[in-house]
Amino acid sequence: MRTGGELLARFVEHLRVERNLSAHSLRAYAADVRELLERQGALEAPFDPDALERGAVRAFLAGLKARGLARSSIERRLAGLRTFYRFLRAEGLCRGDPTRQVRSPPRRRPLPRFLRRDEVERLLEAVQVPAGPAPVRDRAVVELLYGAGLRVAEVAGLDPGDLVPGDGGDGLCVRVRGKGRKERLAPVGRRAAATLEAYLAGERAALVRELGARPVSSALFLSRRGGRLGVRGLSRVVVAAARRAGLTWVTPHTLRHTFATHLLENGADLRAIQELLGHSSLATTQVYAHVSAAHLMAVYARATRGG
Repeated sequence: MRTGGELLARFVEHLRVERNLSAHSLRAYAADVRELLERQGALEAPFDPDALERGAVRAFLAGLKARGLARSSIERRLAGLRTFYRFLRAEGLCRGDPTRQVRSPPRRRPLPRFLRRDEVERLLEAVQVPAGPAPVRDRAVVELLYGAGLRVAEVAGLDPGDLVPGDGGDGLCVRVRGKGRKERLAPVGRRAAATLEAYLAGERAALVRELGARPVSSALFLSRRGGRLGVRGLSRVVVAAARRAGLTWVTPHTLRHTFATHLLENGADLRAIQELLGHSSLATTQVYAHVSAAHLMAVYARATRGG
């Protein structure tokens, strides 16, 4: 029976000759397998690949996690071990593969930061200060992103005709075309509704008159040349307002995240938030929860029970 070191040498030679890997990649693969073999005491001793159990591989990965290795580093080690066992099987040196049913470490989706209530007030105060050629438009953009929780791409796609009265003619809603071109109605807060009305009757109407015979986009939010204000332009509006408020990390998505978080903190039903955000899955909506774990689990349990 060959030692683990001998099998490792054959593996590295295969990678070098057959797969023509770089020296850097060869060192990485060799280090991944060598560490496992050393942990098994098999680097210089006879090693039976079929004797290695799945639990030993899991314990090896758990040890890496306990040492503080990043998820990406652990994933790379597991990939190296899987490549090693594919080689052994192809060469007829083993029959099984203990790495096959070992799952990669779960990916943790990074959560965007959200604004505290006092920070929201700072941002809204900053956007009240006239700045740039279209201050009312810019104020309407920020207030709509926060007040309705829309995606910035959804705001970019709005036309004036998408502003419709709420149920019973009370309040204002926007007809939104979200992901997959799915339409939904999103209610707009009173502050944002008032600013939108002021923008339509003031700056937008004046710009249309100023441009005269020149073609003007049908968009709700217009650039100074009469074109549709796109995602980049809308993002610049938000970033500029946030910078004036001393909130340099804020993006349009931060406002959507803040909208959902504040609703949940105030006791809103998770399914209702799902509808407002236009999520197809309730699981996606959980990403927007920054309240206590106990509160979130209680809300989620009620939602999944249909209660």
